[in-house]
Amino acid sequence: MSEQVSRGRPRGGSGTGRVAGPREGATQHRWRTVDTQGGRNIDPADQWVLDPETGDYRLREGTGDAPAPTVPAQGGRRARREGERRSVPEPDEGGGTGGGTRRGGAGRSRKAKRSTKRKVLMWTAGTLGLVLVAGSAGAYLLYRHFNDNISTVDVGSAGSKNATSDDAVNILVIGTDSRIGLGGKYGDAGSVGHADTTILFHVAKDRSNATAMSIPRDMITGIPACPTKQKDGSTKTIKGTPKATYSPRFNESLGQAGRDPGCTMRTVTALTGLPVDHFILVNFEAVKTLSTAVGGVPICLTHDIDDTDERGQGSHLRLPAGPHTVQGEQALQFVRTRHSLKNGSDLDRIDLQKQFLGSMIRQMKSGNTLSDPRKLFKLANAATKSLTVDTGIGGVDKLTALAKDLNRVDPEHITFTTLPVRDNPAEGKSHRTVVVDEARAPALFTALKNDVSLTEVAKKPTASDAKLKGPKADPSQVRVTVYNGGGPQGSAQTTLEWLQNTEGVAHSTNGGNAPGAQQERTTLAYAPGQADQARALAAMMGLSASALQPGKDGSGAGTDMTLTLGRDFKGPGVPVTGPAKPPADVPQSHADKNVCVG
Repeated sequence: MSEQVSRGRPRGGSGTGRVAGPREGATQHRWRTVDTQGGRNIDPADQWVLDPETGDYRLREGTGDAPAPTVPAQGGRRARREGERRSVPEPDEGGGTGGGTRRGGAGRSRKAKRSTKRKVLMWTAGTLGLVLVAGSAGAYLLYRHFNDNISTVDVGSAGSKNATSDDAVNILVIGTDSRIGLGGKYGDAGSVGHADTTILFHVAKDRSNATAMSIPRDMITGIPACPTKQKDGSTKTIKGTPKATYSPRFNESLGQAGRDPGCTMRTVTALTGLPVDHFILVNFEAVKTLSTAVGGVPICLTHDIDDTDERGQGSHLRLPAGPHTVQGEQALQFVRTRHSLKNGSDLDRIDLQKQFLGSMIRQMKSGNTLSDPRKLFKLANAATKSLTVDTGIGGVDKLTALAKDLNRVDPEHITFTTLPVRDNPAEGKSHRTVVVDEARAPALFTALKNDVSLTEVAKKPTASDAKLKGPKADPSQVRVTVYNGGGPQGSAQTTLEWLQNTEGVAHSTNGGNAPGAQQERTTLAYAPGQADQARALAAMMGLSASALQPGKDGSGAGTDMTLTLGRDFKGPGVPVTGPAKPPADVPQSHADKNVCVG
């Protein structure tokens, strides 16, 4: 009769082992758990041991501690799963999981092999604006419990079905002012909530930088028609609302007329031209819970704050000037404050929220959070409970993959900015709403589309850059068919005429509209033997290396290259590469710096 032993090394503390007695009529096994804290102060992950007979985890005898003091008792399915919370037994010296007699893993039972899949590092996402929680090698999650915490919404074609992407990623983080379940504590009891705080988080394709662009809630903009999933599984299309002089406001893209977060995603895409991949929705309670879970968020004020107006309205925050650490109710008051700021406007409040989010990111990526198993557990529990996300990231596995991907961005290169707006000129001196600043906003949108960082980031050479280096063919030797895949109407013909009459590309053809869906970016596809032609056409069109799509087969002799004009195409002779530098007059702050605001 073989005996299964886990040969784990203690991860810290005094490192006590424990042998569980055999169950009646069952093969005898030994389990080893490790007390990483010493005494009764036990790492929550170490309070659970694998029973090889059942493949389930059970609470270690004699711990006397609850594994998750922050997890309330729940009924129904969650209660049943509460009893099945899972963690992972101590890995053996060969990297295996307890239950194997050989380091190579050949002697492990099928149950023990499956248990390896239950190992989940501490990664998840969610806060008022953004949560990036880095993983810790010593922290194992109770997978099924956290997975049950997450709520999802099917937004259909508004987002991506994949959690991660090899391209740039756009995540819409929505802070809703919903009062459902909160009574009259924050006014408007029972309000379904609108898009009160919205941030478009754009992550560059190479993950070298990210930009978090706040979108003012009182901005006048059109809201497109929006298909929404109903409770019975059917789809209902909410009628769009065109832009008028005083309405609709951006925050009406959520909640109003039954609009779901997918409607807000579609509104942002229509406004900026940037496709939104995912959304993360949080409410008032999320700010309180998450700020407490990380031990408080450092903030700094330029002047004293007393945010209660003459009618008794406001966030009711009272703090003197200088540095503070806020959490719980006080953290919520901070991000809601506006009456006692410079102009008492939503734009002023956005400045406070930027500081809060930058500081929250620093807290979550700090060693104090990552090295504390209990704080990690509380943070993961709070984050997943606070989240409502699209089905594309609706699960711990998917959020883990996304968070790992986003964590590649250094906080030094995460920039916060605000969509450029100006006072609504139709309102005269009574400024209640704003409109897009058409003189400044397009430059910012273009910068985001082209992954231009708002911070100074050393550009890493990429393999694609080499595609632009080398000899260029004479224009008379260039052969190309032009398709319109998203440019202005008639773009294929105007480009054809420009190429023939101005650039001397006689062998060019109008292919009409490109088949399939429209594309965001202009592309040039060519055979390996046409590289010199591609470089010549790229120089004429102002194409970047990323726009060039070399094929794998054929010389290309006697055939045409395929130029497909995307939404980024503005006209013949206008470079498609976009700006090399960010717009100079866009206000910004940075996630790695704590500055005083107010």
